[in-house]
Amino acid sequence: MELTKSDKELLVDLEKKLQKASNTFLGYPVSKDFNYDEINPFLKYPINNLGDPFEDGTYKVQTHQMEKEVIAFFAKAFRANPKDYWGYVTNGGSESNLYGLYLARELYPKAMVYYSESTHYSIRKNIHLLNIPSIIIKSQDNGEMDYEDFENTVRMNRHKPVIVLATFGTTMKEAKDDVSKIKAILKNLAVQDHYIHCDAALSGSFGPFMSPRMPFDFQDGADSISISGHKFIGSPIPTGVLVAKRSNRDRIAKGISYIGSLDTTITGSRNGHSPLILWYALKTLGTKGLKERFEHSLEVAQYCEKQLNNIGVKAWRNPNAITVVFPKTSKSIKNKWQLATEDDISHVICMPNVTKSQIDLFIEDMKNSKELVEEDIDFDVAFL
Repeated sequence: MELTKSDKELLVDLEKKLQKASNTFLGYPVSKDFNYDEINPFLKYPINNLGDPFEDGTYKVQTHQMEKEVIAFFAKAFRANPKDYWGYVTNGGSESNLYGLYLARELYPKAMVYYSESTHYSIRKNIHLLNIPSIIIKSQDNGEMDYEDFENTVRMNRHKPVIVLATFGTTMKEAKDDVSKIKAILKNLAVQDHYIHCDAALSGSFGPFMSPRMPFDFQDGADSISISGHKFIGSPIPTGVLVAKRSNRDRIAKGISYIGSLDTTITGSRNGHSPLILWYALKTLGTKGLKERFEHSLEVAQYCEKQLNNIGVKAWRNPNAITVVFPKTSKSIKNKWQLATEDDISHVICMPNVTKSQIDLFIEDMKNSKELVEEDIDFDVAFL
């Protein structure tokens, strides 16, 4: 049975809508400058990465080899012990964070979880799913964890093991929690049983290229790190990466005879195309390409911040951030440029595909919108 004429028209219309929408989004961390035509032929195979990518399983229509290479790439970038790392490609940041918290809970069943009020919304859901007691820590004005509040709160509960959910690039302000400070506080309080998971969904992919390098990885004290593959790197399918210590994973692994592998992942059947996409991206970009993407994004972010301030909009960025924060915009600007907005702020995220020309168009809209608001105010005053 073939598609009807109306069905085909629906697909044509959908592509037009998606193309138009993808040309004007600046508020969400998604890269669109990718081309995976070379691996399109693999879409005809039922690729399923069942089980643990580091174990030989029965099902052979899989991309475990590529998946292992992706994990190895990020393990090296995150300065993991080359003899003690493990991981897998997930369906996205939320699953990656769920696994980090799950691993921590299995290691320390009586622990308390600490996370800042700026943490991604999925963390609360994950903590609820895992049924772990938790305490929210205050954030500083820039979105970074309030370390004094963290230390005081842990001190009151220091008889319990500690699980910390650190964020390296918060949702709205791209603030970065300092993992080395968190580690030092736990050491100072003599909390021996602890686990630090770092949610580095956006910033982790370019964290190694920051100057100066900001503390977030294994050498800084993290026990597991997660990133999103569809954000800075770019993918047509939402995807994520979780890297953890193999020694910790070994303590919770269970053998499953049906698949001839270990049950170490959240889901049973896993998308086998995502590891192939990330592998292809890393092979074609390399460390040099990723660094260039970051430098481009940083340059455009600096330009955006400056141009906004030039027209009287108070914009700012956190150190090494590609996210530009400014007061909440008008509804028309928000809808046209698909700007994420929370409370009294909006932001633009200068992903690798964002250009200065795009920023110029956005600035022009912001300028016109501002002028309209000022004209409205003048009219109201004159009328009164």
